[in-house]
Amino acid sequence: MKRIQLFEFEDFQWFPKSIRSGMTHLIKVFHNMLGTKETLSSLILDCRKKTTFQHIVDLGSGSGGAMLDTITEINKSSDTPLSLLLTDKFPNPNVVRSINEHGYENVRYQAEPQDAMEMNTAPEGLKTMIASFHHIPRSTAESILRSAEESKSPLLIYEIAENNVPLILWLLLLPISLTLLVLMSLFMTPFVKPLTLHQLIFTYIIPVVPLAYAWDGQASLVRTYTLDDIDILLGDRNNHAYTWEKAPIKNKKGKKAGYYVFGYPTSK
Repeated sequence: MKRIQLFEFEDFQWFPKSIRSGMTHLIKVFHNMLGTKETLSSLILDCRKKTTFQHIVDLGSGSGGAMLDTITEINKSSDTPLSLLLTDKFPNPNVVRSINEHGYENVRYQAEPQDAMEMNTAPEGLKTMIASFHHIPRSTAESILRSAEESKSPLLIYEIAENNVPLILWLLLLPISLTLLVLMSLFMTPFVKPLTLHQLIFTYIIPVVPLAYAWDGQASLVRTYTLDDIDILLGDRNNHAYTWEKAPIKNKKGKKAGYYVFGYPTSK
């Protein structure tokens, strides 16, 4: 397996929620830059052609990521609107309150913790893991895939990063890559909404957010499961009542935009 289990700051329970929130806000800006909502909208609508669901339960939502814009994009052209439930293992109360009080249509953020590793406890609907599956260790990742299959629950995994760089090259380029990500975060911060004084202080005065964002961004590259790794996780499946699909994906401009894994029940 090519994936390597490095650490990311946002995985630690002791990591300050305010700093984690600052990082997830940057991730949301990054999704906007990439046009992730269009890619995800098309992908989810394709999934809906293969299995029935009226609700989406997003796991590891952070500050909402691309899913807030994605659900709006989907429902603009859908006769049967989907509802979105955002969840997180370490939900930030301020983010939960902000989203729930904002008045997003068909959207709610669950205030109680939801561990993506315990999928069987999640509410009914299409489970989505958007740029979050790489956080899951191998043994737990295998359990998640098995749990989705055994419970006949549709699961869509989408990863933007591609683990296609040799490890030695990743190590050699790490100082340059970290510097570029720090600089990138400085330029992205003005586009954060809502832009708080806390985010500004811990970006431009005490640059904890850019440094943690840069490390997590680089660590996520080598933590990402390749499509071959996904084959190893799935093993030798022989369940005719459940289907797994996986493939690279391109955005509307025809450029590479990561890959998806979709599991869904094919019979009752």
